[in-house]
Amino acid sequence: MFDYEEFKKAFYEHSTIDLNLYKEKQMKRRLTSFVERNGFSSFMDFFRTAVESPNLYQTFINYLTINVSEFYRNPTQWEILKNMVIPMIIEKKGSAEKLKIWSSACSTGDEPYTLVMILNEFIQLSSIRIIASDIDLSAIEKAKQGLYPSRSIKDLPKKYLEKYFTLISEDTYKISDETKKCVDFRRLNLLRDPYPQQMDLIVCRNVLIYFTEEAKADIYIRFNRALADDGILFLGSTEQIIGAHKYGLKPINTFFYKKIQRL
Repeated sequence: MFDYEEFKKAFYEHSTIDLNLYKEKQMKRRLTSFVERNGFSSFMDFFRTAVESPNLYQTFINYLTINVSEFYRNPTQWEILKNMVIPMIIEKKGSAEKLKIWSSACSTGDEPYTLVMILNEFIQLSSIRIIASDIDLSAIEKAKQGLYPSRSIKDLPKKYLEKYFTLISEDTYKISDETKKCVDFRRLNLLRDPYPQQMDLIVCRNVLIYFTEEAKADIYIRFNRALADDGILFLGSTEQIIGAHKYGLKPINTFFYKKIQRL
């Protein structure tokens, strides 16, 4: 398939998603697999069909945005957040009710709802407000529904499962309406849209690995500007910032970075 460059341009004009900012070898291999599996011999043949077929286009967006998420994914990191990071932020703010938290690539909601459960250890549900964003509207709709298979909650502490979920079928759990009310879901493209500001905690896990180094550097700078003074950035288990000081950040634990200066 020699029309990848033409496809990237046409896709950007249609979707505002710039594939040039993703690692090309990895992304091209992934997209070639999808296009061929759906019976197309070129990217542009696929694109022309997809823009006339909402179902195919949405399936492609879902595939492109790699919506893999679980509650309490990498449990040790969530324990650090609960036992060290959240208390540290609360001490600086003086009140847990004032915390401003953004789950910046929330996928189907597993991550922001996990944040709600952890915060509920410190304050009542009615005082919790979390911003959660993703580029994929279908993932956001699934998050709003709050229905999850057992595999999504396999690492979740039992006390959270019992408190926040109801088993509604053999393999489907529904999260409580009170928990859902704590999260404000919105569509946001990390590579081009304005970020929420004065965040005490930004969670961005397991998405930056797909971007080019240039794109990641831009996102780190924008995260710095979106964080409040001494705000914390929480990354995924395969992500570390090399030379974090260049972005006004300092590591305080593995995968946790504190803002030390504004850029």
